[in-house]
Amino acid sequence: MNDFELYPAIDVRGGQVVRLHQGDYARETRYSPTPIELAIRYAEQGAQWLHLVDLDAARSGGYTLAALLAAIGDKTGLRVQTGGGVRGEADVEAILAAGASRVVVGSLSVRDPERVLGWIARFGADRITVALDARRDAQGVWRLPVSGWTQDSGATLETLVARFADGGLRHLLCTDIDRDGTLTGPNLELYRDLVALAPGLEVQASGGVRSVDDILDARAAGCGGAVLGKALLDGAFAFPDALSTVRAC
Repeated sequence: MNDFELYPAIDVRGGQVVRLHQGDYARETRYSPTPIELAIRYAEQGAQWLHLVDLDAARSGGYTLAALLAAIGDKTGLRVQTGGGVRGEADVEAILAAGASRVVVGSLSVRDPERVLGWIARFGADRITVALDARRDAQGVWRLPVSGWTQDSGATLETLVARFADGGLRHLLCTDIDRDGTLTGPNLELYRDLVALAPGLEVQASGGVRSVDDILDARAAGCGGAVLGKALLDGAFAFPDALSTVRAC
């Protein structure tokens, strides 16, 4: 599986690189490199892709990183999947026009999956990444909360993934909310279940990755890639080490 992809992540809030603990805006850690400096660093270290998140837009709507996205393209040549605040087709068009390779659609994928399926049909399966944030309830069912993970959408991960897979989705990013920003390891059981449910999807593991071994475990679970955020920023491991290990296997 040499096509396994690593996605170093840059989350931007107020123009700065930050990480949130379990999506909580009140539990923010800021980092000193500027977003463009960090993107250049990852490109120089061999990255091919970047996962770029507009946290301001995720909260308030209206994607704000078009200029940064264009600068990343000009200075690095990285392919970028990016989102935050995507509410309508015009947002998708604008983000693609600014240079994105894929647009990440999160909350709307839960609230209005039919609209997102329409975008997949219009723009192509390689231009949309559906991002689903899941939390297991007391009965063991994976739920999909929305509104900053405070409201139950009523949807289940199993039902929605099956719907998207049937509708032509190719790229699925799935985060176990309880692992996000915690460096406690990815939920491998979750990813094995997703791969078994929809073997045609390229599943991106997100949340909890803390070591190169975690990345290899995610690949062994059937994932097509892993999003690397806090672990890289905190120096848990170096991106070149992860990249060389993945390529060697």
